Amino acid sequence: MMEVKSQEEKAKKPELKARDFVSDQDIKWCPGCGDYAILKQMQSALPEIGVKKEDIVFVSGIGCSSRFPYYMNTFGMHSIHGRATAVAAGLKAARPELSTWIITGDGDALSIGGNHLIHILRRNPDVNIMLFNNQIYGLTKGQYSPTSELGKVTKSTPSGSIDHPFNPLSVCLGAGGTFIARAMDRDPKALKELIIETHKHKGSSLLEIYQNCPIFNDGAFSAFTDKETKKKETVYLKHGQPLIFGDKLQYGVKLDGVHPIVVNIEEEGQDGLWIHDETDKIKAYILTQLFDDPEAGGHLPRPFGIFYKEERFCYEDAMQAQVDHAREQKGDGDLEALLSGNNTWIVD
Repeated sequence: MMEVKSQEEKAKKPELKARDFVSDQDIKWCPGCGDYAILKQMQSALPEIGVKKEDIVFVSGIGCSSRFPYYMNTFGMHSIHGRATAVAAGLKAARPELSTWIITGDGDALSIGGNHLIHILRRNPDVNIMLFNNQIYGLTKGQYSPTSELGKVTKSTPSGSIDHPFNPLSVCLGAGGTFIARAMDRDPKALKELIIETHKHKGSSLLEIYQNCPIFNDGAFSAFTDKETKKKETVYLKHGQPLIFGDKLQYGVKLDGVHPIVVNIEEEGQDGLWIHDETDKIKAYILTQLFDDPEAGGHLPRPFGIFYKEERFCYEDAMQAQVDHAREQKGDGDLEALLSGNNTWIVD
């Protein structure tokens, strides 16, 4: 016999479908863009978080990814270049009950918006930041971005980029981020799971998403997404589980001091393998460097999943506590009296 849900239960968790989050706007991304996959997984994930549509808002900056709010049947705002984090932080302070999502790209977030990104992370309002990283400026037709690799030839770097690229997750971890994770556009199941996990976290959640740009940077992440290479080139992080990868899960990662090394566990066994701990910030930083560490011996896989998370008070909660305390001490304020002040004069 089917269990009938009470009216109270129905009110707590709205019964929504993915199609309920599809807007009536024509999608204006290039054919094959990874943004389509991210959009679909977001629309699939939101029904499972148990939040009413009218309590969800998407805020974006400028870039291809920033068209996202138009395609979500929720509230949203297409804001200013690099300032989506500032707009969203203000919204969260005024309306802390809203589920607030920030959609940004590697250029929008890490170039003009870099300062805003690090400060929202250290303040830790309860927002979810989706950082689409395609290692290129797509909207402005293919200039190099803050995450483009050294030597990248683009319209703005015809002789190859000489800028050392940002490592987004190490930047965000260093800024005091309380939830740091990485996903891929072409791994829909893991992407959806991580979107849900970002919502569950109380605080600023940062999910970097590798996103293919088929026009200006096609195949930038093909080693991690192609069937022939994916299992050799990626390692999925699971809390309490060893770092194991390979076609037959025959390889593992150990730490030699602070340097990760790859071992063949078919020959050496699993003793001493690195066991992932989402609460260990030191090891999380090492994980963010897994493809950048020049001291690392041998070939290393790229990590995906939750690197780090911690519980820390949220900015809007602390702010409200201060407001409540001030009201208890001084009562409700008088805006007109504040503006008038105590020292006034009349000019004849």
